[in-house]
Amino acid sequence: MREQKTYHEPGGRLTMVPTPIGNLNDMTYRAVTTLQEADIIAAEDTRHSKKLCQVFDIHTPLISYHEHNEQSRGEELLGRLEEGAHIALITDAGTPGISDPGAVIASRAAEAGFTVTALPGASASVTALSASGLPSDTFAFIGFVERKKQKRLEELQRWKQTPATLLFYESPHRTAVLVQAALDVFGNRRAVVVRELTKQHETFLRGTLEELASSLEGVTLKGECMLLVEGASAADMGSETTWWQELTMKEHVEALVAEGESSKEAVKTAAKERGVPKRDVYQAYHVEDGE
Repeated sequence: MREQKTYHEPGGRLTMVPTPIGNLNDMTYRAVTTLQEADIIAAEDTRHSKKLCQVFDIHTPLISYHEHNEQSRGEELLGRLEEGAHIALITDAGTPGISDPGAVIASRAAEAGFTVTALPGASASVTALSASGLPSDTFAFIGFVERKKQKRLEELQRWKQTPATLLFYESPHRTAVLVQAALDVFGNRRAVVVRELTKQHETFLRGTLEELASSLEGVTLKGECMLLVEGASAADMGSETTWWQELTMKEHVEALVAEGESSKEAVKTAAKERGVPKRDVYQAYHVEDGE
């Protein structure tokens, strides 16, 4: 265990800095100042980020960091942190680390003992949820799903019993396919397709999955898209009480281990029974054990 006192730690620091998802006026004063004062900015696409820097009079050196160079460039960034540098990490739009390699360098930096912090700011998922009209007390961010049909259906099936509102990212030319797949797996739930958040052509298409699928049939969308789907109802999950319903994820796994399953098998079984990602059960079980 290591306690981080963010603004009282010596040495290198990695700051995750959100940037606008469309409207440049959403850039915060603190984000601008942080980027101006950092020693280096690690950016997903330096060509895109140069334009942002020009608008806000930011002259800090830029270096690329993306999924294709995350290993080699990650080593370089860790070396800079070791030298005491302050690195600001930005993505093309939104909050770094959410569906992009930023999560990898944040994890590596934290494990190496460096200070890792983040600024509040633009996030497409939370922005869409807050205006969707769907329940927001609990929600699950899934991000992009598998492109291949069978794997996509299998992935959606794992979320079928989840009572939380589900948030998906998707490319515009596959959004209609995702809506139809969601209808096939989840049934006719309430849903929202969001397009071009914060931009001039921002659009919310609210209705049922059946209505959305019909509306999008043969339509070519443009811009960044999201699909939000209402979580499973009591009827969706069935009225019969499951044996593990009153157990935490950790207790669920422990009960399976007591019945003879290995911890690895028990994590997999618990994830399948709960209809949640295996990584969530793994973390609940192992992290709470201090492993």
